[in-house]
Amino acid sequence: MERPVRVGIVGSGNAAVFHYEAYKRVTGIDVKVVGVTSPHQNHRETFAAKRQIQPFPSLQDMLPAVDVIDNCTPGYAHEPVSIAAFEAGKHVIVEKPFTGYYGPEGDDSFHGNRFPKQKMLEEALASARRVIAAALKSNQKLCYAENWVYAPAVQKEAEILSKSKGQILWALGGQSHSGSPSPAYGIWRLSGGGSVVGKSCHPLTAILYLKQVEGVTLHGKAIRPKAVSARTHEITRNPRFMDRGFLRTDYRDIEDYGQIHLVYDDGMVSDVFASEIVMGGVHNWLEIFANNHRSRCNLSPNNSMELYNPKEEQLADVYLVEKIGTKQGWSTPAPDESFLFGYPQEIQDFMEAVVTGREPKSGMLAASDSVGVLYAAYLSAERKGAEVEVPLDPAL
Repeated sequence: MERPVRVGIVGSGNAAVFHYEAYKRVTGIDVKVVGVTSPHQNHRETFAAKRQIQPFPSLQDMLPAVDVIDNCTPGYAHEPVSIAAFEAGKHVIVEKPFTGYYGPEGDDSFHGNRFPKQKMLEEALASARRVIAAALKSNQKLCYAENWVYAPAVQKEAEILSKSKGQILWALGGQSHSGSPSPAYGIWRLSGGGSVVGKSCHPLTAILYLKQVEGVTLHGKAIRPKAVSARTHEITRNPRFMDRGFLRTDYRDIEDYGQIHLVYDDGMVSDVFASEIVMGGVHNWLEIFANNHRSRCNLSPNNSMELYNPKEEQLADVYLVEKIGTKQGWSTPAPDESFLFGYPQEIQDFMEAVVTGREPKSGMLAASDSVGVLYAAYLSAERKGAEVEVPLDPAL
């Protein structure tokens, strides 16, 4: 493009902050974040003023001014925002989880943990397929913003896997911490689920990506998920749970623990764990057991730096690492947490895909397959761990 790639951000929460900072680190491409829109006037105006960009009153007002829509809205808004952008001929970046099921529109009495999961799976898949169909029809890029795919450790494993022509026999991974700070998290109609959707989406999509890399390297086509067995639990709502005040417990209708066992179409397997019951910061990790190597990808904690602080107050104004709980004693600060989590690399890849026309590393295949696995997992958990086939989008 002769002029800058113009980006408009939809949403003004944490994801929008991470993405805006990542745009500032793009190299080799002229990128300009033009503006932001959000349903809350004071939020968008504050976000825009701090970054000297334009606050737009609506998505429709912003669309003519941009080439790319960065969809940083909550999951329930991913489908309508993305489809509107594709219909306007814009490239779209969609935050994770890609989409899901959020209950009947306007029904505040909806409880996801009581809703039939077969219907939920069907509706979530239909939502994903509508977004993908709109992307294919528009011939614009759909970029799925799963930053774990771009984490340096995961990308190094992808390089090792590809160049050594390795085969993943078993992949193991998880994300856990003491509970999300978002007030929307914990309410299914806003978040689309609990630990399974909100946390396991990260290690799951990274593993799906690595199996794609393996498949393309060895067979010329991606290896895809086939069947899932899962269990979920509401541990902090168990009447025998003894609350000491260190874990978030105000969940309305979501699970706070989930485990997923996934079988791929090559017969190999992976296991993913996610929970809200782990103290001491965020625990983000993958372990790959291949036929020719073994690797551990430690996104967080990462011991690139180790710190002993004898007094909490000394570091009152110093950020160390996400959700650490206390700054006293030994800790492992992240020198560049955003980089270790893959945010700048993610946005770099997306901008290159927009300019060159190639597909992003994390695109519609990862987006679609992740939705199929996550909601098939809920159906399996409803059936006490019985195996459920993962429905795949026939368009992909």
